[in-house]
Amino acid sequence: MQRLPFRGNDESENSTNQGNFLELLKFIASNNEDIRNVVLGNALENLKLTSPDIQRDIINAAAFETTKAIILDMGDDLFSILVDECRDVSVKEQMGVVIRYVDSFGCVIERFLGLVHVRDTSATSLLKGIKSLFSNYGLSIASLRSQGYDGASNMQGEFHGLKSLILKENSCAYYIHCFAHQLQLTLVAVAKKHLNVCSFFNTITCLCNVIGGSCKRRDMLREKQIEKVIAGISQGVIETGQGLNQEMTLKRPGDTRWGSHFGTLINLLHLFSSVIRVIEFVGENGNDDSQRAEAIDLIDIMLRFEFLFVLHLMIKILGITNGLSQVLQKKDQNIVNAMHLVKVSKCHLQQVRDDGWESLLKQVVDFYGENNVSEIDMQDMFIVRGRSRRRSENMTNLHYYRVELFYSVIDMQLQKLNNRFDEVNTSLLLCMACLDPKDSFSAFDMDKLIELAKFYPSEFPPIALIELEYQLGNFIIDVRMDKNFFELSRIGDLAKRMVATRKHHVFPFVYLLVKLSLLLSVATAIVERAFSVMKIIKSSLRNKIGDDLLNDCLVCSIERDVFANIDNDVVMKRFQSMKSRRGSL
Repeated sequence: MQRLPFRGNDESENSTNQGNFLELLKFIASNNEDIRNVVLGNALENLKLTSPDIQRDIINAAAFETTKAIILDMGDDLFSILVDECRDVSVKEQMGVVIRYVDSFGCVIERFLGLVHVRDTSATSLLKGIKSLFSNYGLSIASLRSQGYDGASNMQGEFHGLKSLILKENSCAYYIHCFAHQLQLTLVAVAKKHLNVCSFFNTITCLCNVIGGSCKRRDMLREKQIEKVIAGISQGVIETGQGLNQEMTLKRPGDTRWGSHFGTLINLLHLFSSVIRVIEFVGENGNDDSQRAEAIDLIDIMLRFEFLFVLHLMIKILGITNGLSQVLQKKDQNIVNAMHLVKVSKCHLQQVRDDGWESLLKQVVDFYGENNVSEIDMQDMFIVRGRSRRRSENMTNLHYYRVELFYSVIDMQLQKLNNRFDEVNTSLLLCMACLDPKDSFSAFDMDKLIELAKFYPSEFPPIALIELEYQLGNFIIDVRMDKNFFELSRIGDLAKRMVATRKHHVFPFVYLLVKLSLLLSVATAIVERAFSVMKIIKSSLRNKIGDDLLNDCLVCSIERDVFANIDNDVVMKRFQSMKSRRGSL
């Protein structure tokens, strides 16, 4: 559960550190006489139950019972899968599989099912790995009702992608492109395709290299920031308290790390004056001419009004979308709420475009003045950057910053959001939105919900559709009169409330529609978290750990809440039944 290695490098009797398993066993034995009498040196010579094989069997037994508990909780119900691939530290391609289902209480549950080593990332290999994993636990592709992947071609390819191969076997396993990945692709597209923003992020990368490339410069940045904080506290400008004035650093933004661009820019804004002082020091005392020249160029760029304007603009834009990214990564997020949040973010961006120019300009001007840089006149003609430093005859500074930067960047962001999140306009999701319980089920539309049921012919044959129509009519009257269903905000809340009031038995087909809506996955964040745990368990010091042992350790660690509730006797029974043994554990 703590993601610590069982085995030690030297488990011989003369070793001073035999590894966590044996050392913990020795500690327990030294504090409990009953245990000391039957383990280690007091056990039968061929029945100590401490060998590497025994340790692996114990872990496997624990992982097996943990996964078995998850499968029992899901039962024979419908489910969806979230899949992603990642290389481990020994450069082996691993595929993580997570199942999403609705439990008996109406709660959306996402559980890590397992890790599968695949020799290549072709769709056929991935499908073979999924089927192999399903067969181990008695699951069937026929019970799938949703697939969630990133946007790689081998996953969402129209003809030969994993999505298409599964749809050929099960036409009701609808595919949703991970919203969090789409959002990150939108931000990266803007950062790379708008010339000024691209130049800005190139400068940020260069700045991170200069500051982060040397331990001395990192220490110098910390010292300068500490001096600034102390001076601010003494002047009463900076407040003190728990959690305030924490140490910051500049991290290089990455295209595949969600929220990394926003975090880097926020830190730069707070560290700006300290960063300038460090860069000035490098420009004066660098080891060679190239370092000093690079530092001088960075200072020249960073003290321009344009750099500070783009810095504040991108923080405002990324701040709006970062909130959306954080929400999309929650386990119980449903597709209808995610669609609503995307719309809210787009409306917020539109409001900033319509009404945010004056406030943004004031922020930049104030920040510009705080760092002792002379202001620019917005009515002056804009100076085009280039060798000749010529002035534009037709463009003022106001036009350049307001139209060419402010409006242009936000418009590109909005356009990319509309293009990326085209699923929001599909018939399936528009029909699901009619189940939204907000405002006393104001979005309820019986015709669209009947249309939604037709997407799932296995669950709603023609006769069931007729019964569903009557149930929907009674359901909407019932819930609008029942105070238990007032002030609900999400479909997930509706499912839990139906179970709590036992209306899922009164309106079974309506509840089935609700469950099918909840099965559509929003993001594959939980698979990304599994890969983060994988890198802790299979580290550079444990790079020879096998695939089966890695999977077993991951299951016990990631699903620790399930594992903690499994009785030790159940694990021991499984351990004893794995093979014939000389004695009992």
